[in-house]
Amino acid sequence: MDVPHGIDIDYDVLRGLLAPGPASGTSPGAGPLPADRTVASDLAATLLRAVADGRWSLSAIRHPLGFLCLPVLRDGDKGVCVHLFDAGNGGEGEGDEGRPPLVHAHSWSLISLVLFGRLTNHSVRLVDDPVAPTHRVYEVLSRLDGTDEVRRTARLVRGVPDGFGRNATGDVYVVGPGDFHATVVTGGRPAATLVLGEALPGSKDMSLGLLSGEEHSSVREVCGREETVVAVRAALRRIDEADY
Repeated sequence: MDVPHGIDIDYDVLRGLLAPGPASGTSPGAGPLPADRTVASDLAATLLRAVADGRWSLSAIRHPLGFLCLPVLRDGDKGVCVHLFDAGNGGEGEGDEGRPPLVHAHSWSLISLVLFGRLTNHSVRLVDDPVAPTHRVYEVLSRLDGTDEVRRTARLVRGVPDGFGRNATGDVYVVGPGDFHATVVTGGRPAATLVLGEALPGSKDMSLGLLSGEEHSSVREVCGREETVVAVRAALRRIDEADY
């Protein structure tokens, strides 16, 4: 797709560069060739420079999970984004206030390339337990106008830790639709990812919450030009410093 800044963004080409091979699984460092990762990372940097230089008036969106999302491409059920995580809480991690990471599952199949920084994905297996549950499962409905509606379901569960994967600059990791997990930024420094997503029909966005939690809605904040450019320029500096 040729967007106003003149840079061609093709989801299928990017997926061909980053999709792990059948034998690689989700192990950090497995799958795509280093040269292919470099091509994808360079494209991400080119897109960010177009925003920083004013050639693309793309606005960052503050995601409910806390990070900044730059929606680079949306083409039907396919999308490409750049996610910018702060140090400390990282949008999904345990922050300065000791907030626990939010355990959630996407309706998308996600492939992420770490542009800089370090992230750890903690997998969580749900055990249905109506007798002694620790959490309730909530469904998250995202509207086109940026509204997220969080609805209670009747499903009561216990979350059981089910392994984790550490990822650093240049690593590619995959999160499947319906896979409950929590992503934590580690190392005390910001992080960023180039994310490819493809919606799976019939899948839902879900999260774990309090047993007695209430249904609620929120509107995603669209950042102004200045805030977006400041965040993008900071990310570009860290990409330039990253050691592949």
